[in-house]
Amino acid sequence: MNISLSDKMNHFQTSIYNELSNYKKQKLKEGKEIIDLSVGSPDLPPAQFVIDEMTKNVQDPGQYGYTLTGIDALHQAIADYYGRQYDVTVSATSETLMVMGSQDGLVHLPMVLTNPEDIILLPDPGYTAYNTGVSLAGATPYRMPLKEENNFLPDLEAIPEEIRHKAKLMVLNFPGNPVPALATEEFFQQVVAFAKKYQIAVLHDFAYSELYYEDEKPISFLSIEGAKDVGVEFNSFSKSFNLAGCRIGYIVGNTTIVNGLSRLKSNLDYGVFHPIQKTAIRALENSVDFSEMLRTVYKKRRDILVAGLNDLGWKVEAPKASMFIWAKVPEPFTSTQFTYRLIDEAGIVVVPGNAFGEAGEGYVRIGLVQPDEVLKKVVEKIRASNIFSNVKFEFADKNPQTE
Repeated sequence: MNISLSDKMNHFQTSIYNELSNYKKQKLKEGKEIIDLSVGSPDLPPAQFVIDEMTKNVQDPGQYGYTLTGIDALHQAIADYYGRQYDVTVSATSETLMVMGSQDGLVHLPMVLTNPEDIILLPDPGYTAYNTGVSLAGATPYRMPLKEENNFLPDLEAIPEEIRHKAKLMVLNFPGNPVPALATEEFFQQVVAFAKKYQIAVLHDFAYSELYYEDEKPISFLSIEGAKDVGVEFNSFSKSFNLAGCRIGYIVGNTTIVNGLSRLKSNLDYGVFHPIQKTAIRALENSVDFSEMLRTVYKKRRDILVAGLNDLGWKVEAPKASMFIWAKVPEPFTSTQFTYRLIDEAGIVVVPGNAFGEAGEGYVRIGLVQPDEVLKKVVEKIRASNIFSNVKFEFADKNPQTE
């Protein structure tokens, strides 16, 4: 029998992560030592009190049924968390919804808000799941370049008038992946005004909200006046609480949007395992000390790697937030060429910036996902290689702060 795949599958090609994984396996078989900084998955465990909560609840035989849209206590914990953290009032009953990891919501929400051929405004470079959501909805992406000269914020004024009138959804992500930029209050105010003028819903991906390293705390989009009139915010337990494998997240904000996603998901799944929801509640209720500890660990990693790479002559900026470094590649390499050279000559795996969009060309994403000693070894492996011989650093005059 000749089985063919649907035309829609043309939008879902093998990802760069699979390609890098296969190349890494090849090098390991050849006996090469490889250090992988390409993944965006936390390498640290959850807090012990979170593990204890999970352990206790999985022993309860009454917690193995369907949970559907989520338990009331979780929705209330989310609302309370937003009140404490961001001084944002959220209704637990009408403005919150549990999702099976924020990616579940990110890829499905475009189907709730757009029709085929509608335009969705996407950050470029941006998290790859955004493209998946556009493809599932059959919508058309319009990419908003994130440029260094604009502090990696989209230039809303550069969006053509005809695009503004056709757009139904804008996706934002601050602190970002792959670009660890922070939004300003002024920028978010511009977004709210822009969205209201052109009737565009806003999706803000806030997955890295707890990973910040200076006094500048990331701003919740919902803390901006009028934001709930136009949009929603997604958050995740994966990065903030190291619960990536548990697949639980949430959406908060505009009631119509939240209810629309709830209606779609009622046709797709039966909810998240009850003990995981109980664990998530415990994490939210006791987030302060754990979040501070997590920030301390990632900041130390950041400082070790940024200082080490700068010492080698590879001048990289120290991110204020997120778990990634967004680093320019030296001339004459493209992002992909430099990525494979790092693997071949130093045994270090990163992600080429163009994997996240055309505007990512000229950069690589480096994950802070290895312990301190391994990151020090990364620097030494690059130092021992010939990777920086006969290359040009146009950006060598920069001196990132790594305090």
